Amino acid sequence: MNTYSQRNWVEVFYREAKGWLGLREYQVRDKTSLLRHFTLVFCAYTFILWHQLTGGLRRRWANKPLNTFGDAIDAFRTAISYRFFHWLILHRDVFAAYKASLDYIWA
Repeated sequence: MNTYSQRNWVEVFYREAKGWLGLREYQVRDKTSLLRHFTLVFCAYTFILWHQLTGGLRRRWANKPLNTFGDAIDAFRTAISYRFFHWLILHRDVFAAYKASLDYIWA
């Protein structure tokens, strides 16, 4: 009975990992690459869930309760966007040099 009661959490994880983190969206052919993809998805899920449960995302990046995984990942995306934009302001020359190495013009 105890094992069966834990089944729901496995299904919740699988649904959220498929829908939000791209668990089923892999383009690899060998077993090692597939295992690496799964490991990265599991780590990302654990990281975001840990921040949701400890309140790390809520304190700084959300103005509402993070009741669902979707809410938590939205707050996480906001945090990443903010941090990238802040880095870009401080390191514009580095980003422009990188884009120039790819034959792009960053003005």
